[in-house]
Amino acid sequence: MAWDTARTKQLLLDAAVAEFAEHGPEGARVARVAERAGVNKERIYQYFGNKQKLFTAVLEAELEKVAAAVPLTDTQAADLGDYAGRIYDYHRAHPHFLRLKAWEGLMCQDRLAAQGERCGHYAEKVAAVARARGAGASVDGLGPGQLMHAVLSLVSVWFTLPQLARMLVPETVDAGPGAERAALVALVRRLTA
Repeated sequence: MAWDTARTKQLLLDAAVAEFAEHGPEGARVARVAERAGVNKERIYQYFGNKQKLFTAVLEAELEKVAAAVPLTDTQAADLGDYAGRIYDYHRAHPHFLRLKAWEGLMCQDRLAAQGERCGHYAEKVAAVARARGAGASVDGLGPGQLMHAVLSLVSVWFTLPQLARMLVPETVDAGPGAERAALVALVRRLTA
């Protein structure tokens, strides 16, 4: 029986997502990844090289997923509130993603995964916003890049700092995710009007 390398790599990546999201790149343990995957830990070193390279592979795979799941075309960029809502939905369904990015920001600022590809990806989003807004590309002096940064930050804060929402807007939190999403979409639409 032939060894299914692709399946084994995917099992390891899936297990590593959970391990890194929970413990970060420093606290994660290769042995726990292997155990979760049901694979000998030597396969991790064979396929990925080391723990840091495994973390990079996890980030790259997860970044590809979000890019495919939540595109931003020129038409979609005309309504950044809708885009914020779609990003919110993705994070609600995939709570590990922002944890991985937070760990990356805290622990790996000098070695970002797929930095060139990510810069290109974000440049395309900024360009879509600029094209969609045309002559009105800036809002109160904020350019398209600053608008994208603000939108992504507003979405992320619901998940990365939920304690602030509970203190500042408890009525929205108590009303549930639908109310949070609606408040976010309305705020982004107002900010980018």
